[in-house]
This record gives sequence, C-alpha cells and structure tokens, in this order.
Amino acid sequence: MTSTKCPNCGLVNFSDAESCKRCDTSFLTSDLIQDSTSQEQTPPRTLGKRIIWIAGMTLTIILIWYFSLRITSNGPDFDQRQSIAKAIAVLDSKGFSREAFILNNLVCFRTTDNWWNINSGHHEAYAATNFPFEIVTLYPEFFEVPKDDTERAAILLHEAQHLMGSGEVAALETTWNEKQKLGWTSALYSETKVWENTRELTLANIPTLFTCGPDQHVDCVQ
Repeated sequence: MTSTKCPNCGLVNFSDAESCKRCDTSFLTSDLIQDSTSQEQTPPRTLGKRIIWIAGMTLTIILIWYFSLRITSNGPDFDQRQSIAKAIAVLDSKGFSREAFILNNLVCFRTTDNWWNINSGHHEAYAATNFPFEIVTLYPEFFEVPKDDTERAAILLHEAQHLMGSGEVAALETTWNEKQKLGWTSALYSETKVWENTRELTLANIPTLFTCGPDQHVDCVQ
C-alpha cells in the first residue's frame, strides 16, 4: 500500500489522506506548492534556442515552398535539356563563367508555369525566374523562336541576372551592354524577333542607351 509522508512533521499517512493526522497539514496545498515550485524551476528558453527554432521554421517553410513550385510544374524533356545545355555552353565559352556556373549547378529548369507564376501572372516572355528559389521556367518560345543557341544564351544571360537578385531594368541593361561580348550583334541578329523584342523592352526601360548618333536615337552599345 502506498503512503504519503507529511512534509511538515514527517508522519507517514495513508495515500488517500487529504491532511496529516498529526499536524493537520493539508497535502492538497502541499501538492499545489510543489507543482508551483516545479513550474518556477523550469528554465526559460534561451535566446540561442529561440534563434535555432526560428531558423528551423524558416528553412522548413522555404523547402515546402520550393518543392511546391517543382511539384506544380513540369521539367524539360531530353531535347529541351540539350538546347539548354548548348546555350549555357555558349555563355561559358564567351566568358560568362559565373552565369554559366549558376545555370549549370544551382538552377532547376521547368517548362510549364508553377502555381506562383499562374497566380502572379506574367507578361509574354521567353522565360521567367522565381528568385530566390533559383527556378527558371522556359516557355515554348524559348525553344522555337530564337535563331540559334546564341540567342538562347542571350535569354539565359538575362535570367541569370534575376537569379543573382537583379531587377528587370538591371537585367535588361546587363544583357544589352554585354551583347557584343556574347556575339549577339546587330549585324547578325537585328532582324530576329528576339532582338526586336529585347530592343523594344530595353528602349522603353533604359532610353539613355539609345541617345547616340546624329539623330540621338542610335544604339550606344555597338
């Protein structure tokens, strides 16, 4: 049979006794005091533990978000992967090693819109980037419209700027300024749809790049 020892006088009482038979000390009050004492002795969560908990929750949310973007979109097929690889190879061969490394090693390419792209909407484009998740969606136009791998490389050069955190204006400016280095020149590509689309967007967003020549309307990056 279990028993209860009085914390006041030490008398051993029956386990179901509510108070001590010798000194009338209430065991219920004693239990409450012990519970209160045990709660007070529980150490508070330290700053370090709070930071770890917040970091863990943040990482969990990011991973869930990232995989949801992948699950709700489709990846490229074999031929599409080959086209992507050739365009990245052009970038690498022209000295854009940083962009090529990111595109080769850090990016998840998709060919259909994920839920984020669908909900946020986007203008007609050859590609779209989900920063900072490093997901690049390449639309059918990316594979069908460009004249060759160099033009696809120009599109990926633009998206690589987004992957590094640049906004649309900065991405347009970098791509237009580096077109000569890439080999994407007006002499060879001025009649293509990709060139015309990129020039129109760049002119609309950065008109200062087209203030050269006798009439002050010529491309300054030649």
